[in-house]
Amino acid sequence: MLNIEEIRNGLVIDHIKAGQGIRIFNWLDLEKLPCTVAFITNAASGRSGKKDIIKIDNTISINYDVLGLIDPDITVNIIENERVTKKIKLSLPKKVENVLLCKNPRCICSTEKYINHIFHIENEEQRTYRCEYCDEIISAKDFK
Repeated sequence: MLNIEEIRNGLVIDHIKAGQGIRIFNWLDLEKLPCTVAFITNAASGRSGKKDIIKIDNTISINYDVLGLIDPDITVNIIENERVTKKIKLSLPKKVENVLLCKNPRCICSTEKYINHIFHIENEEQRTYRCEYCDEIISAKDFK
């Protein structure tokens, strides 16, 4: 049996689609944190069969829109004094800013460095977004 200690104060990023945890781990640069971080992959899940989990024994700032873009089924548990004090259920964000990049080379946000890349949800089922400026469609899966 794998035993990972409970965290006192921090975050548990749970219900990550199996195999997607590494994207979140890398995006958050968790290897650079001075605290304990547990990255569990392919854990048993009653809901989806297998899942990834990330436990961070510290409170850090996270862009929940980006997490929702990576995997809208994620749950973030806020831990204080070894107890879950808040559960945040993520979803696919309706609007993202400076997260996705427009692929249209003629788009103003591609040619002007100071223009924000703004995208609005186009199709939730297909997880596609539309550029606010040129209407270019991009998949949330293109987020790196």
